[in-house]
Amino acid sequence: MDLLQSMDEWGPEKIVCVSDTKTGMRGVLVIDNTARGSGKGGIRMGPDVSVNEIARLARVMTWKWAAVDLFHGGAKAGIAGDPDGAGKERVLRAFARKLADQIPSQYVAGLDMGLTERDAAIIQDELGDRGAAVGVPEELGGVPYDKLGVTGHGVAESADAALFRIGRSSAGARVSIQGFGAVGAAAARRLHELGAQIVALSTSQGVVYSPSGLDVPKWLDLRAEHGDACVQAAPPHHRIAAGAELLVDCEVLIPAARQDVLDVDVAPDVKAQLIIEGANLPTTPAARQVLAGRGVTVVPDFIANAGGVIAAAFAMDARRSPFRPDPAAIMTSVAERVRRNTDQVLTAAERSGTLPHAAALSIAQGRVRAAMELRGRLP
Repeated sequence: MDLLQSMDEWGPEKIVCVSDTKTGMRGVLVIDNTARGSGKGGIRMGPDVSVNEIARLARVMTWKWAAVDLFHGGAKAGIAGDPDGAGKERVLRAFARKLADQIPSQYVAGLDMGLTERDAAIIQDELGDRGAAVGVPEELGGVPYDKLGVTGHGVAESADAALFRIGRSSAGARVSIQGFGAVGAAAARRLHELGAQIVALSTSQGVVYSPSGLDVPKWLDLRAEHGDACVQAAPPHHRIAAGAELLVDCEVLIPAARQDVLDVDVAPDVKAQLIIEGANLPTTPAARQVLAGRGVTVVPDFIANAGGVIAAAFAMDARRSPFRPDPAAIMTSVAERVRRNTDQVLTAAERSGTLPHAAALSIAQGRVRAAMELRGRLP
């Protein structure tokens, strides 16, 4: 995809590529649209990070902030490199220095794949500004995203709201979760509390499956101790092939790993009634059409997994405050906003005869367009 050709009325407004010979740092910042506020989005680090990928994710952030009706703009950053490498801190500091004229005046950094809370603290330290990043450790006044499980909690609440609309409840509903990381684990915990049966869980090292439901507290403990390797504790008769978790019998499928995992090759065999997008961009546009034709409802990523940005809004306020954010207030806001938005989008889709993704996009675009018009940014 040629980025110049892909630019549209929404953005991106700015693409900044940076490098540093001494550390080997190669990175990019994409500020997509700031009509509703300064750019906010996480930094992703991995060997396969690309400008195109970061641009797509920055656009998702534009719609996500607008969809939850919070006043920030869409942005994303990426660093090509090993997130477990010995020189990570030097690379992060070089990245922050190179973007010092953008952070935090036009972009506030956050966490994405490959970055930890300490990494956010490093960025703050390098720039000498608490406002440079959110996602710092709780000891530095940050919101403990992973400990609270804000994104996964919101995904579970979205699933519960979507189930209610089809005359079901989470109690007894079978759920398969691809990606038993921070998001997937928090979703599993909350859905288990609501009475759901988690029938499948996967990590990068395998898939665990039980048609009668897994012992969720046990697997949460194993994940806490062993990380992705937790699935290796499953006996052979509870292991299935990688990718099969997308195809098991269930009412709810939660793709919470990587993008584009649900494509036109997979979509015809999905057995779930509801897909709640825990990851960003897990379903291709063509697959959405296939799934809709089969009566499968897909709650889009920027609605279902918006718990992280809702919590980030609290963290943005906390950057300049000496007081800690209130965890109870954060979780209440996540549940209320995600449930309301899920219901709003599914209602709009039903009334307009469009897919939920199109309905959600229309709502978000309307808010961004109104802001652009008020700021004099439209022709």
